[in-house]
Amino acid sequence: MIIVIDFGSQFNQLIARRVRENNVYCQVEPANIHLDKLKELAPTGIILSGGPSSIYEENSPTIDAGIFELGVPILGICYGMHYMVHTLGGTIKQASKKEYGFAELRINPGNPLFKEMDDSFQCWMSHGDSAKALPQGFEITAQTDNTPIAAIADYARKLFGLQFHPEVEHSINGAAMIRHFLFDVCGCQQNWTMKSFSEGAIAQIKDAVGDKKVIMGLSGGVDSSVAATLIHKAVGKNLHCIFVDNGLLRLNEKEQLEVSLRANLNMNIKFVDAQEKFLTALAGVTDPEKKRKIIGKLFIDVFEAEAKKVDGAQFLGQGTLYPDIIESKSAFGGPTSVIKSHHNVGGLPEQMNLKLIEPLQLLFKDEVRKLGLELGINEDLVWRQPFPGPGLAIRILGEITKDRLDILRRADDILIQEIKQAGLYRKLWQSFTVLLPVKSVGVMGDKRTFANCVAIRAVTSNDAMTADWAKLPHDLLGKISNRIINEVDKVNRVVFDITSKPPGTIEWE
Repeated sequence: MIIVIDFGSQFNQLIARRVRENNVYCQVEPANIHLDKLKELAPTGIILSGGPSSIYEENSPTIDAGIFELGVPILGICYGMHYMVHTLGGTIKQASKKEYGFAELRINPGNPLFKEMDDSFQCWMSHGDSAKALPQGFEITAQTDNTPIAAIADYARKLFGLQFHPEVEHSINGAAMIRHFLFDVCGCQQNWTMKSFSEGAIAQIKDAVGDKKVIMGLSGGVDSSVAATLIHKAVGKNLHCIFVDNGLLRLNEKEQLEVSLRANLNMNIKFVDAQEKFLTALAGVTDPEKKRKIIGKLFIDVFEAEAKKVDGAQFLGQGTLYPDIIESKSAFGGPTSVIKSHHNVGGLPEQMNLKLIEPLQLLFKDEVRKLGLELGINEDLVWRQPFPGPGLAIRILGEITKDRLDILRRADDILIQEIKQAGLYRKLWQSFTVLLPVKSVGVMGDKRTFANCVAIRAVTSNDAMTADWAKLPHDLLGKISNRIINEVDKVNRVVFDITSKPPGTIEWE
């Protein structure tokens, strides 16, 4: 195991991902982790992250200095290097010239992190402070024009520091430096695989749950489906899944989920038909926020009513991912446990008094997909694009009716068919259609029409925080438009959304 100590860096998740890409397990812990807890985790190596603070600022993050006496290799990155230098007796000062962006790194021979690399190459800097004097035992192993001490090493104690950020793609050889730290310095083994993870997770769930019952809400999305499958393999029929059909799903969505999870994996799923309840509650509502609130509250009501029918349930399963957990453990925060008391998670009522099981809370999205394939889940479900909680309600601008839902479902199905046929589905973060609250004049079969307008939305993104509109081929757009207009009643116009995020959002509502 490699432990990343979070000093507040925006790149913590990226550091963990870079480690895991080498099939080495890694987890992020807050800087206030107790030294005894760190010893208990028994890491093979430790990485001290960067951060926005200056080492001399009041309340800047620190960790127990005993970390340097554990005999474990340590790599300090940016602020992490500053903390190492400062704590062990060196000097950090504000740099005469701040350094942000690209810099040419010149390396000195001997540092195993730079093994088999050119004498100079590009790195990515982001710092206002720099090391001015090193603690005893350290030597300078790299420099830039602006930063005389850009990398350091104490070979005897296996302590290393990098002023730049090797985890970002802009640092040439950065991934190789992390790889050298893992294998040449720490002696890690490449045993972090989805097979080993699933075996360990199943054993842990079995031990925690025993013969008790677990309830879980299924959305049909990747995260909840994979989490449910993992829990199912641990407790079998003691997992009671609840799928609420709110009438806002895509074409044949419930049927596809039923085949993928219940039929193929023999999972215990209760399908609740609540379409009429949702459509009645949404009748005449056009405000996006009101739609969301109505859908959220009604889902809770329906889910809670069904959950109470499961006699003796003591656990609630949830598909929380590692980025959510990391965000809850800031540089000044505290750790969360694997199984914890349920406290209004996802808006569910506190009086349900359930303990929460989050089997995916150590995984990133790409790892969840790999795990899903390892568990035998249908590939189409594993690679499904994100779908909003309120469903098609926020892709229908204006009033939601059964007729308008049917129009959007058919248009959306055609879009997805063609995107997949073109081999673009996995390359896009999301691709979907939106039914606009306008009608326009058209001509079809020599007759005047006055019908609906459908918008196509397709974006590329890594994390949905920012997104760019996808440059779909014109002939593909033409084919999609032609099919929608010819195959979907009451549509005579198709438009393409070319707005990035920001300024727009991915969804229209």
